[in-house]
Amino acid sequence: MPIAIDACAAQHQADRKEQQDRVAILSHPRKRGVVLALVADGMGGYAGGSLAAEQVLHTAKSSLEHFSPAEEAPEKMLEAAMLEAHTMIRASRFINEKEPHSTAVMLLLQPGRLTWGHCGDSRLYRFHGKDLVSRTVDHSYVEHLVNIGRISPEEALTHPNRNVLMTSLGGVDEPRIDFSNSIEVVAGDSFVLCSDGLWAYFGEVEMGLLVAGNSARKACEIMIDEARRRARGAGDNVSLAVIKIVDVPAPRPSPSSFMK
Repeated sequence: MPIAIDACAAQHQADRKEQQDRVAILSHPRKRGVVLALVADGMGGYAGGSLAAEQVLHTAKSSLEHFSPAEEAPEKMLEAAMLEAHTMIRASRFINEKEPHSTAVMLLLQPGRLTWGHCGDSRLYRFHGKDLVSRTVDHSYVEHLVNIGRISPEEALTHPNRNVLMTSLGGVDEPRIDFSNSIEVVAGDSFVLCSDGLWAYFGEVEMGLLVAGNSARKACEIMIDEARRRARGAGDNVSLAVIKIVDVPAPRPSPSSFMK
């Protein structure tokens, strides 16, 4: 049965003075079925963070426009987009006298193939139905502590150093970028890309149930509203993109097709 995409990107400024996240779902200008979703969480003081995240969005758009699936590996396209953003953010320090940097998580969908990459602590969750298949591993100090067994995932949510990143775009060192891919794309698969202003308030089980039980748009609305409620007036910027792979119902035969 043919499949289609049900997708929605959404964000909320929450209780911050400025929206420093960027989120988008972009279609390739020439290649049907090629779509790029991304979330970037900018940091670096007033205006600096938003400029960094905007640079990630700009380079992602440019990289997608020049992407030729027949000639270029998708991982290379995602890597080039992030490294160019890193270079441009670094250069902006000399112009703006700020210390901007940004996380990034990107998902590239092609017919029969999915590829994603991330830098920092913006996440990608992959579900099938309501069940978690995988999620990206944050490049953060607390995630490192979880991985070596020093603290539990629950303790990481309230750890005093939970916002300390071990790599980012625009940072002093060359960024670490991790990739993954899948050649199996079936109806019932879904993906959530989000900043920490969203995932900090949801467990994987709850998120999976919300995405499976609602349209992409409704799932975004529910999760943003609930994140705002749970933040109790102290919430970070909230950004997410939900991508659902759904069946396309077969067209019903017209009455005339039964006539002889």
